[in-house]
Amino acid sequence: MACAADGSPQPAPALEVRLLVDNMPMLAWSSHADGSVDFVNQQWYEYTGLSPQEAHGWGWRTAIHPEDLPRLMEKWRTLDDTNNRGEYEVRLRRSDGVFRWFLFRVERRRDETCEVVKWYGTATDIEDRKRAEDLAAGEKRLLEMVTSGHSMHGILEALCQFVESTTSGCYCSVVLVDPGGTHLEHGAAPSLPESFVTSIVGRPLNADSGPCAMAAYLNEQVIAADLTTETRWAAYEWCPMALAHGVRACWSTPISSSGGTVLGAFAMYYPEPKTPTPLDQSIIDQFTHIASITVERQRSQESLTSALDEIRRSEAKLRQVIDTIPTLVWCNLPDGPNEFLNKKWHEYTGLSPEESHGWGWQVAFHPEDLPPLMEKWRELLVSGEPGEIEARLRRHDGVFRWFLIRVEPLRDQTGKVIRWYGTSTDIQELKQTEERLRDDERELRRITDAIPQAVVVLGPAGEALYANQATLDYTGLTADDVVSPGFRERIFHPEDLDKLREKRKTALERGLPFEAEMRALRNDGEYRWFLIRYNPFRNEHGQLTRWYATGTDIDDRVKAEDKTRNENLALREQIDRDSMFEDIVGSSESLRKVLRQVTKVAPSDSTVLILGETGTGKELIARAIHKRSARAERAFIAVNCATIPPSLIASELFGHERGAFTGATQRRLGRFEAANGGTVFLDEVGDLPPDVQIALLRVLQEREIERVGSNGPIPVDVRVLAATHRDLDALVAEGEFREDLLYRLTVVPIEIPPLRERLADIPLLVEYFIDRFGKRAGKKFTTIDKKSLKLFEGYNWPGNVRELQNVIERAVILCEGETFSVEESWLKREAPPKFARPEPLNGALVKQETQIIEAALAESNGRISGTAGAAAKLGLPSRTLDSKIKRLKINKYKFKLPPGI
Repeated sequence: MACAADGSPQPAPALEVRLLVDNMPMLAWSSHADGSVDFVNQQWYEYTGLSPQEAHGWGWRTAIHPEDLPRLMEKWRTLDDTNNRGEYEVRLRRSDGVFRWFLFRVERRRDETCEVVKWYGTATDIEDRKRAEDLAAGEKRLLEMVTSGHSMHGILEALCQFVESTTSGCYCSVVLVDPGGTHLEHGAAPSLPESFVTSIVGRPLNADSGPCAMAAYLNEQVIAADLTTETRWAAYEWCPMALAHGVRACWSTPISSSGGTVLGAFAMYYPEPKTPTPLDQSIIDQFTHIASITVERQRSQESLTSALDEIRRSEAKLRQVIDTIPTLVWCNLPDGPNEFLNKKWHEYTGLSPEESHGWGWQVAFHPEDLPPLMEKWRELLVSGEPGEIEARLRRHDGVFRWFLIRVEPLRDQTGKVIRWYGTSTDIQELKQTEERLRDDERELRRITDAIPQAVVVLGPAGEALYANQATLDYTGLTADDVVSPGFRERIFHPEDLDKLREKRKTALERGLPFEAEMRALRNDGEYRWFLIRYNPFRNEHGQLTRWYATGTDIDDRVKAEDKTRNENLALREQIDRDSMFEDIVGSSESLRKVLRQVTKVAPSDSTVLILGETGTGKELIARAIHKRSARAERAFIAVNCATIPPSLIASELFGHERGAFTGATQRRLGRFEAANGGTVFLDEVGDLPPDVQIALLRVLQEREIERVGSNGPIPVDVRVLAATHRDLDALVAEGEFREDLLYRLTVVPIEIPPLRERLADIPLLVEYFIDRFGKRAGKKFTTIDKKSLKLFEGYNWPGNVRELQNVIERAVILCEGETFSVEESWLKREAPPKFARPEPLNGALVKQETQIIEAALAESNGRISGTAGAAAKLGLPSRTLDSKIKRLKINKYKFKLPPGI
């Protein structure tokens, strides 16, 4: 044995090949030039059960089916010398004695002298394929019998015989349900004993008389795998009868028509217990379907035959009816000559049956109409199709009147025309009405051609039928161009067609008038704007028969509107540049700093958190950001989160579906959907409940919302601006506000200074509010009381600009004369009894809170957390205390002991 370079043993190549051949998923062999086998692989041994000694030489032939061996040997001997390969199909015996079909492929090897020195071959199992081919061929033969008109009994007998041949060991039968639906009739049973068949036929159709009756009665398959243990059908002793005939298993399947009516049952019987395999079930389904086609066809044929017999029996009565009906009725032979004309026809024309028989009826038609009538009649005779012809028929008094002649062929079972039946209906008044309509239409065209406005008439589906002369002169098109495909595309601007397509389609389908402004191409190549109005026209039955479209030149108006719009836009931009922050009054440095921030952040789409005390104008800042953003033309929706009940705020912001909660009687859009494309301003965002905070975080992260009561996300394009007067860091530390939401909101924080830090802006604000409320009240003030102005500048303004606004509005209402003043009592606050000097309440609270925290820090030597820390002494969470220290700007390090103390 050879070894690898690393010293590990390697199998010899011959052994590798042997292992490969033995594990191939097919039978393989080789033989000498004379055909005697010198090698077969392991798969061969395992399949055939032959030992190596039994299979070698010529012993392999014992595994070939005796019927196939002579053909195989002859094929082998006559293999063409020019072809090194060959293949053939034979049955090969399995180790359990069962034969299965195999495809043998053989190839020979020659030496340098072209002599055969070796044969190599493989055998592949094709049993399933052969079975499928046999089933398909059997199905084809049976269907050909059906289509070629074989008897039902013959087809069913052939069906049973074929199934018996393909499924070894079984017997088949077909029983039919009698026309009354009460008992079973014989259909086919080619291999079953006569005594067995007679014991089944005539049994009542119920669930107790046997498996076939039960299957047909319940319209479901009945499987009796072992009759020796079967307890059903005891009342009719069906199992003992079947066992006496050697039947141990029975499978019954209902035969149903295409409409679901049960026609009978197909049964397979076995002499040993047996349950259907998937292959058996497939065969049952396949041939039960063929049986249903056969029986249903026979029943239909019987019904048709019965109907034709009834027609023949009542022919005399039918002729009497035809003679009585108030229209002209006739019947012609297949090649055209007349066979019958009813009494009304003879009375109208005055011709006798003898005069009009055969081709004599032609004399009753107008000489000008007869040639086209006969040409059309010959076309119908050749095509065998129904048709209509209009011609003038002479009345008995010599007057010709227009008739509509309708003709229908009657065919036999093979499709051959055996008669022509026709009616002739008087349409004289209709023809006269049509002529009047044509005259009216010509007059209408003359009128519309005289109208100096574009007019187009369209069909019910919107196709152009006619355009007046003004349209043709403007477009340079001809009348033929109007009715040709692409008329609209040739005259209207492509951009306008794309915009109008869906609107026009909807309006045409609904039959409602509509209008659109479109650019139409003039004959000199210039587009001009037109107002196109479409109006439907309906007949007396309400059916839409025409569309009338008019076009009015509005090019001058559109251009004037564009000019005005551009001028207004430029004027608005100029006003914006001049006024900038027109609702925000002040010039202090702290306010200018805020406005600079607004100018920088407005063009972006970032989230902004506006911080400031109550009444400082946070919403004005938010509106200024929106107005100077790319979303300025879209909605700005402000929501005060503190004023909405917690149970309703989710519905208010995100909307709800119908039935989401009690009182939700219909779907409602929320503020975010209403502001799609614009800006949502969430004032007092710190008051949002926790569940709404999560939903808001999803809006900021995923740009989508979910209505209350819905499981589907809805994408939204909204910029979020938020504002609060509360300490969000403290709320986060106390667990009342989500930290991740705070990070999302504070992408750009803007802090608005309180009015007490904008003392320089108070005079400007006072003048602004006096002018504003004065105009509203119809008053004009020429001077401002200096004492009042000093009161304003010295007051702390805890309510900020809002408080100032309210004080000035009150003063404007109550002041008399042209001097503006306020009463000093309006701005007084009672001082706390412990302090000589009044101090604002919020300042006192801040100072007191600072003192308490600093005392706790001093006592704990600057330590915050832990059992001995300041947080434990104050009864606060350490994160809350740390947030308060930062907010109050307390230096906690000054309370720590120096090292070594």
